[in-house]
Amino acid sequence: MSSTQSNSSANVTFVRPATFFIKGFSNITHVKYYYMFLSLVYVVTVLGNSFIMYIIYLARRLHTAKYIAVFHLALSDLCGSSALIPKIIDTFLFEHQDVSYEACLANMFFVYHFMNLQSLTLLVLAYDRLVAICFPLRYHAIVTKTAMFLIIGVIWIFSVTYFSVLVGLINRISFCGSNVIDSHFCDQGLIYKLACNDNSINIMMGKISFGLLMCTPLILIIISYFCIALALLKIAHGAERIKAMKTCTSHLMLVAIGYIPLISNNIAALTTTIDPNTRIINNSLRQIIPSMLNPIIYTLKTEEVMLSIKELYKRSTVNMMTERNMKCIRINTN
Repeated sequence: MSSTQSNSSANVTFVRPATFFIKGFSNITHVKYYYMFLSLVYVVTVLGNSFIMYIIYLARRLHTAKYIAVFHLALSDLCGSSALIPKIIDTFLFEHQDVSYEACLANMFFVYHFMNLQSLTLLVLAYDRLVAICFPLRYHAIVTKTAMFLIIGVIWIFSVTYFSVLVGLINRISFCGSNVIDSHFCDQGLIYKLACNDNSINIMMGKISFGLLMCTPLILIIISYFCIALALLKIAHGAERIKAMKTCTSHLMLVAIGYIPLISNNIAALTTTIDPNTRIINNSLRQIIPSMLNPIIYTLKTEEVMLSIKELYKRSTVNMMTERNMKCIRINTN
């Protein structure tokens, strides 16, 4: 009897649809204006994050461990938006709402992976500020370029492994009924609800993802700033305290922009009944707006970046004038 059961369990076949139908943004008047807005956001995101990466690459004063993390945040923002916004526009504006099974899983992986990298990079930047303010004399010994590259490498290995497992578990699901996903992308939380077999592992992984990848980084960031606040209270001179606080303002703004909409959306989903279109628009904005604002905040609110931009501008102006003078000399000599 036991051998018969094992053979039948080994021969279980999983029913997979050829395509999923992405249903989001249905019955919204003037929705094309929203797609135009998303296109504008994407252009600003690409230009802003490319600019901040370009400045960090060129400016020697920014070749530090902290700005390796800032560069990584800009790269994650750029890749995350590229995985999401062009696909939304292609899916809904050009009505390519039937997405192949494999393409859907790939889209799910990249969207979640880069969102997770953004969250974990904010945690890394909080660690950087914690060491800088609480252990200023040991900062350059603790937060080295090698250590930062190692931390980012570990983040990538963890994220790729975790989401490979998360997405791979979708292959355990049989889709005997609907293949319609009421979202703006291939949302894992909505896909496993379409299962007609046991999806308890997928539900458990969804809960683990919320606790481990969303709540834990935020809790650790809050703890780090509690320690920073205690360290700042011990600083005798008010001017030094303000100077130390200024180094944290840009990071705190990024954390607020990244996490407040996330927490608000989850609280609203648990406490009230949200219209599907309102939920989809809120979630899409939560995913794309931080990526657009992050480089703007770091450019305008960080003194080191502004100084580097001015230096690079002056250097390029001097080089242009030198080249112009050289051309004039050559013309005169000829």
